[in-house]
Amino acid sequence: MNFTMSFSELMPLAPVMIVALTAIVVMLLIAIKRNHNLSATASVVGLNLALLYILFAMFGGAFAPSNVMGMFMVDPFSMLYQLVIVVAALACCTLSHAYIENYTDNREELYILMLCSVAGAMLMVASSHYASFFISLELMSIPVYGLLAYTHQRSRSLEAGIKYLVLSATASAMLLMGMAYIYAYTGSLSFYDNVQALMQAIQQPMVILGLGLIICAVAFKLSLAPFHKWTPDVYAGAPAPIATFLATVAKVATIGLFVRYLLSSGAILVDSIVTIITIIAVLSILVGNFLAVRQVNLKRILGYSSIAHFGYLLIGLISMTYASLGNVTVYVITYVLTTIGAFGVVALMSSPYNNDNEAESLADYRGLFWRRPILTATLTVMMLSLAGIPLTAGFIGKFLVIMAAVTTQHWFLAAMIIVGSGIGLYYYLRVMVVMYMTPPDTPRIDADKHWGQKVGGLMVLAAALAVLVIGVYPDPIIKLALQAEILSPLHFMLSQQ
Repeated sequence: MNFTMSFSELMPLAPVMIVALTAIVVMLLIAIKRNHNLSATASVVGLNLALLYILFAMFGGAFAPSNVMGMFMVDPFSMLYQLVIVVAALACCTLSHAYIENYTDNREELYILMLCSVAGAMLMVASSHYASFFISLELMSIPVYGLLAYTHQRSRSLEAGIKYLVLSATASAMLLMGMAYIYAYTGSLSFYDNVQALMQAIQQPMVILGLGLIICAVAFKLSLAPFHKWTPDVYAGAPAPIATFLATVAKVATIGLFVRYLLSSGAILVDSIVTIITIIAVLSILVGNFLAVRQVNLKRILGYSSIAHFGYLLIGLISMTYASLGNVTVYVITYVLTTIGAFGVVALMSSPYNNDNEAESLADYRGLFWRRPILTATLTVMMLSLAGIPLTAGFIGKFLVIMAAVTTQHWFLAAMIIVGSGIGLYYYLRVMVVMYMTPPDTPRIDADKHWGQKVGGLMVLAAALAVLVIGVYPDPIIKLALQAEILSPLHFMLSQQ
């Protein structure tokens, strides 16, 4: 492999470099003088520059897909997913600012960790090589350990960080083992070079085991059943903006990488692998929905609901044989917007930071409508979207996934989505009912009086508006998702069928 390269060859990765440079700038600013507002502003400016660059590359008309060093494939698919990651990261940055305002310890390092993790996430969706797959995944995961345990005075936050560290390390070990098995039989680490070699070696039990281990490691990162045990504890213990980060940025990056991997390595054509993914999808829908019914903690409810949502998404992925990749992408976009809104409301209710706990119990939201009507309306829209009620973005995503399952005649899987959504409706409605009850005399915890004037509040309101607009007029998003095609011979073959 030739590692000599010019700057122009690296240009397709410019958004990632902008985010990495922003992390260095924030580091230098902290070294010069600690100023929370300055660090937060620099982070947001850097992310906005990366966002503008991606938008310019996507809509400027001069974009040409390119393969960087044989390790990263920058194509329309990776661009769109990078766009979603940067938008989600902006939301998390702005929510963190208000949340951590009153924190007594150092506040500025939070942004460095977040930017490093975003850079890893953006590299993940472009990875087309096992080495870049592993390195970018670790670059995204390692800062998250620090982010989860950032408010370490709260024992639960520290517990969340350690729990994620131990289990994530286990998943990484599984991933490495799986890659080693595949490399041993195919002799190549690139996804694209691997297709023929993989198809020839697929009879070998070790290759199947290797693919299985990679899927299990990815299932852990996406918190799919039966690897979901960490999710509710980590979500409940993590600071609210970081739980948002984990539920959006980390998940989008992993699913983007997984989709690319399945399509470009040819693993989606292996029947036993499709069976494993189907079992994981069905289990995730059942486990996520049934366990959410029993919860009284809003963060835990959202944690379990995300398990179910990624179960639905996997069904869209299995059914991609004939239907387009666009269905999965639309679902990812609607899920991210809705999750930003739902967790954003929890973050706004919990801010400013206090040492004891956050607004996470359903009792904290009782009668919220009578105190904070706009905030309640926002959370109501998000709950309806998560439940997949028409006129919200969630309905569009879910409808397209059901359509993909029906098109490919996966009747059982289509029925599972409908059953799962029915169970989900119960606990989403329960959250909504609590908010419209008669309020307690003195609320234990409440949102800031001027929450809507802060950047985080504006971000949440923008997410709520986007959810409603996409629900009524989904055409632009569907069009955008259909254009975001993966450059892989296999995907081209499947889309022609």
